[in-house]
Amino acid sequence: MTAPLRRWLARRLLPVCTLLAACACASAAADGAWHLRVVGGTGRYAQHEARFWTEELPRLSQGRFRASLMPFDRAGVPGQKMLDLISVGVVPLGTVTLAHVAGEWPELAIPDMAGLSGDLASLRRMVQAFRPATERLLRERFNARLLAVYVYPAQVFFCRQPMQALAEIKGRRVRVSGYSQADFVRALGAEPVFTEFNAMMGMMESDGIDCAITGAMAGNAVGLHRVTGTLFTQPLNWGLTLFAVNEDAWAAFPPELQALLLEHMPRLEARNWAESDSDALAGVACNIGASTCEPARRGRMQAQAPGVADERLRRDILANAVLPGWMRRCGSACAELWNQTLAPLVGLRAGGRP
Repeated sequence: MTAPLRRWLARRLLPVCTLLAACACASAAADGAWHLRVVGGTGRYAQHEARFWTEELPRLSQGRFRASLMPFDRAGVPGQKMLDLISVGVVPLGTVTLAHVAGEWPELAIPDMAGLSGDLASLRRMVQAFRPATERLLRERFNARLLAVYVYPAQVFFCRQPMQALAEIKGRRVRVSGYSQADFVRALGAEPVFTEFNAMMGMMESDGIDCAITGAMAGNAVGLHRVTGTLFTQPLNWGLTLFAVNEDAWAAFPPELQALLLEHMPRLEARNWAESDSDALAGVACNIGASTCEPARRGRMQAQAPGVADERLRRDILANAVLPGWMRRCGSACAELWNQTLAPLVGLRAGGRP
């Protein structure tokens, strides 16, 4: 993004700043301590981030660097605008949920397209292979530096009717949250229904949907275990987020702060990935009523793991529906980016069969 365009965006987005206590750049207080204002993610992971910024950072720096953190939904920041706000420095440090920006910037969300990764280890390989491209896109288009990649738990299927195989979703109305999920569901012969997370439970209770795609623990938290009977645990996708810093703000940071963040943000990222994995397992345990879950959250669902045929079907749909649909929305530059980064891992080239 060019400097004139950033200045134009700053003028357009300046009113948003009045909504944010968290929009001020990092500054040095009278006692010499630096105070950072961070816009973070939501849910349990906001708490995870908060521990680092509000507790660990002051301890690691002997009080020289302090931070306050506010989740973007409470800060009044539209998720779709986070990249723009970071690019002009209105938000100097912030978390970008890729699902929120995939409509406008689909190339950034390539590693989290539906059906791409069948397990967390595969997702990790995709993210690692695509990371240099992510760093370049943030730097060139948004004047931003990537500090971490976070992940939410696997997005799985809550269904009212029994389901023993992925193909049995045919004919059902399924809650989806993104275009690639919709492509995947449509390829199975089901009807995708775009539904906000906070409206999902109402849609299920009113028979507006038969199944919902969401995280196992997130679905349990809103009560899906009380109105559905089957948890089909094949991951459809995951929910990647990027934590980035405005390059101009970064250049103004003391070298000690830069070094501290470069050392400890990868550790925060690793803890997030480990917690995502354990959270997914805990979510399944709660939904099936395991004694390890607190009584109020125990369900009576049947958990069904995917089989060999389901994995084969997932890959076929990725090749024949999801990847072509993504490339139609994203364009030729996106196809080239896929072929340079993830195609060798997946064995699928955009625009052709393996």
